[in-house]
Amino acid sequence: MKRNSFSEPSKAADLADVRRIGIPRALLYYRYGALWRAFFEELGRTVIVSEPSDRGVFEAGDAVSVDECCLASKLYLGHVAALIDRTDALFIPSIANLGHLRSFCTKFQALPDLVANSFSERDIRIISCLVEEQETHTMARESYLALARRFGATPRQAKAAWKAALHAQDAADRMAQSTQEHALARAEALPKESRPLRILVMAHPYVAHDPYIGGPVADMLIEMGACVLFADHADKERAFKMSLDFSETLPWIVNRELVGALMLLHDHVDGVVIVSAFPCGPDSMTNDAVTRRFRGKPTLVLTVDAQSGTAGMETRIESFVDILRYQGKGGYLHVR
Repeated sequence: MKRNSFSEPSKAADLADVRRIGIPRALLYYRYGALWRAFFEELGRTVIVSEPSDRGVFEAGDAVSVDECCLASKLYLGHVAALIDRTDALFIPSIANLGHLRSFCTKFQALPDLVANSFSERDIRIISCLVEEQETHTMARESYLALARRFGATPRQAKAAWKAALHAQDAADRMAQSTQEHALARAEALPKESRPLRILVMAHPYVAHDPYIGGPVADMLIEMGACVLFADHADKERAFKMSLDFSETLPWIVNRELVGALMLLHDHVDGVVIVSAFPCGPDSMTNDAVTRRFRGKPTLVLTVDAQSGTAGMETRIESFVDILRYQGKGGYLHVR
């Protein structure tokens, strides 16, 4: 196995021969996908993103995974398997944190090693970079600039690639936020009797938007006539600041952003659907705290695992929507 990772000494332009770069459509792809694509394309590389998740992708990942891995991690390995024979190398970054109270789940830091060990018998080339801003002060900008140099980019070209990447991700984030704000405004402008239920889906982006994990939840809600909002489409920085009123110690940045989004949108939604991939450690703690803190807002908690069928989930969602509609007609009272 030929492996390149942040932990190994790098040589100038040692990745110059890599032309096709594979990116698994899972985990942090749903947060940084636009950034990664723009970065490598600006460097003149062809980016190949794996196809959307399905049962086959999960089974391929489950076959090489240990039982303790969460559903989302098993899906990630399935996406890796789908890319190995289609690319020159895979981009698998190691992202630990973006500073104080901005940590990611430890699986994101360990991904290069997880993939290397899971596919130890395959000829797989891994490209990685480390982002760990709290303790080692390994900043994202410097890591990506150094990575660009390994592709043979000049300092000027490396900076241009990083600038293009930031612009692409910012544009994608702004578009998602703007689209959601307009959808909410249209719903709230309707007369109360014809206004759709406004339901916030609170889940990690790689859960909420993955068609195998959380995608069916949003689809069901939309089919039932709801206006679906996503917590990860709120303003991330505002949400992070709001989360400080919820907890001064919660270490995970994504969970902070999700909680902060709930706080920002609390008075604009009729109910909340929390979706987690089994067995997510950060969610197991955060979700319990959320349901206790925001008791006045109807909340449905769904945990998706590999064995879950959609029938039971659909029944729970239908019941939840019925309760919200009944409450909208004055059928329930809540103690705040």
